[in-house]
Amino acid sequence: MWLGAFIGFLTIVVLGWWLPVIAHLIGGLVAGVIAKGGAGRGAVAGFLAGIFGGIIVAILAFVFTVAVGGLLGGLIGAIVGLAAILLSVIGAIIAAIGGLIGGAIAK
Repeated sequence: MWLGAFIGFLTIVVLGWWLPVIAHLIGGLVAGVIAKGGAGRGAVAGFLAGIFGGIIVAILAFVFTVAVGGLLGGLIGAIVGLAAILLSVIGAIIAAIGGLIGGAIAK
């Protein structure tokens, strides 16, 4: 499942430049097919593939702002990171739908 989520995330990153709306659906579909555990496992893999970007931005924002601004910077970084995760939830839900379809196809 983790391999499928990672490959799905890479697919989203690569296709996101050319197909920004459809990239999450295709990445979730790829994650679901690789996860090969049915629709539920495919949906989880697709959701993880869609949320990885927000998690990476959240971690980088927190680390960078702590390094630059100390404690206050860490608070600002935490707020920016939370906003990044909340914004990526929409793409993660679209990727989960793709993963649901991919998991059902692979089974």
